[in-house]
Amino acid sequence: MAPIAVGDSLPDGTLAYFDEQDQLQNVSIHSLAAGKKIVLFGVPGAFTPTCSTKHVPGFVEKADELKSKGVSEILCLSVNDPFVMKAWAKTYPENKHVKFLADGSGTYTHALGLELDLSEKGLGTRSRRFSLLVEDLKVKAANLESGGEFTVSSADDILKAL
Repeated sequence: MAPIAVGDSLPDGTLAYFDEQDQLQNVSIHSLAAGKKIVLFGVPGAFTPTCSTKHVPGFVEKADELKSKGVSEILCLSVNDPFVMKAWAKTYPENKHVKFLADGSGTYTHALGLELDLSEKGLGTRSRRFSLLVEDLKVKAANLESGGEFTVSSADDILKAL
């Protein structure tokens, strides 16, 4: 399957997260993105070094700037269970805007065409690192890393696209 690209429609799928009342929620990605400008970024794994020290912190730090440019939702996607994503989100107490979404079985990551096989590292199938700028379900910018690298998918790269 070809990876999602500029001009493509964002596929729908159900992801999980814990809300502010600590209740597990299942949410349709279309319910979060329809009629809005959103950023969806994906990481290979919660608590992994680059994801935890560079990728997520960049979006947390630049969230207000992204919001000032009309971004309604900043969504972090990982092939992890929602309990792991909840624990990971708590490591960013300054976070006010990034929602941590779990794609436990990797179904949505597969629909995006962004799977990354990390079986040789004992991690199974994960998500490639990426960031998407989406307006009313249409991809306006697709910053896809070739693997786990971190060269084109930062918050600054999304800001350039805005």
